[in-house]
Amino acid sequence: MRPLSFGALSLVAAVALSGAVAPNAVAGGGTAALKVCTTGDYPPLTYREPETGEYTGVDIDMATDLAAHLGRAPVFVATTWPTLMADLTSPGKCDIAMGGITDTPERRRVADVTGPYLSSGKVPLVAAGNADRLSSLDQIDQPGVRVIENSGGTNEQFARKNLPDAQLAIWRDNTTIFDQLASGNADVMITDAVEAIYQSSLHPGLVALHPEQPFTSEVKIYLLPKGSPIAAQSESWLTGALHDGTFAGFYQRWLHAPAPEAPQ
Repeated sequence: MRPLSFGALSLVAAVALSGAVAPNAVAGGGTAALKVCTTGDYPPLTYREPETGEYTGVDIDMATDLAAHLGRAPVFVATTWPTLMADLTSPGKCDIAMGGITDTPERRRVADVTGPYLSSGKVPLVAAGNADRLSSLDQIDQPGVRVIENSGGTNEQFARKNLPDAQLAIWRDNTTIFDQLASGNADVMITDAVEAIYQSSLHPGLVALHPEQPFTSEVKIYLLPKGSPIAAQSESWLTGALHDGTFAGFYQRWLHAPAPEAPQ
């Protein structure tokens, strides 16, 4: 992990633009802030603590490191999956969007993207008792199977496209959706392997099925407004972070496992 200078260390803090200043805020200073749009509902990559407003996770650490690289203070701007692209393209609202964002053609059409930093793919997250009967898409796509997905992202898109016969419920809060599975109010959620593995560690009754063989092959990227003046610097920083152990260190910190090889 790259060592930070004393000046850079003074920037390793954040302000939450959601009505209150987060406890990791930087006061004063004459440097322009780096406005990082993030959903805060996708641990271990991005999570906003409801009581304190503090943001944590792999991509929050990465955002703080990017801000230090740019000589700026990170300011975390709350967004949601349904409003992510509108917020990113709203002038002056976001300098960059970070936090478990999947690379898609639709997003590339309206935003600049960095290179990929993490490979993932869609897998079923189920109660342990359903592991044998809800492993494949054919098993899940049945009228009696209750599928639950968070709104507005690629999980919902995948379910609508691939599970037309299942009972699909859309849950607005991605931080509580896993409790619905754990309590038996839903049978399965299709989500990214990295999230499924993490949530199964928090909810012992849930199991991430075949994460090494996901239904899809996807990569995570960071988004910038079209023509962003920091696009080249962000790409250079990301390349360095993937090769010098910075990302690997953050990944290990939050997932307690070695980081996978960076996607090409």
